[in-house]
Amino acid sequence: MGKFVISTRKNGEFQFNLKAGNGEVILTSEGYTAKTSCLNGIESVRKNASDDNRYERKEAKNGKFFFNLKAGNGQVIGSSEMYESASGRDKGIESVKRNAPDATTDDQSA
Repeated sequence: MGKFVISTRKNGEFQFNLKAGNGEVILTSEGYTAKTSCLNGIESVRKNASDDNRYERKEAKNGKFFFNLKAGNGQVIGSSEMYESASGRDKGIESVKRNAPDATTDDQSA
């Protein structure tokens, strides 16, 4: 089962990572100035993760593949790591779909 891990960046902003059951990071958020905004971002991921139309499949200039998960308003709420292949990226999307809806939240931002 996946989990959202909330942490604090060096600049004081909050961010979350969605980790799969094996501990691998499968989605990373932007930085948030307030923890409540970060928590709202997690809820948005839970809500949008199962909708395939919310995933923007991209290829970077270096030939690697990644995806963004977008909210209904088009705002990016999370981005993936870089993958060597399009099929790896697509497996990452499937992992977010499986893990996000029931993921627990682990607040390590103290």
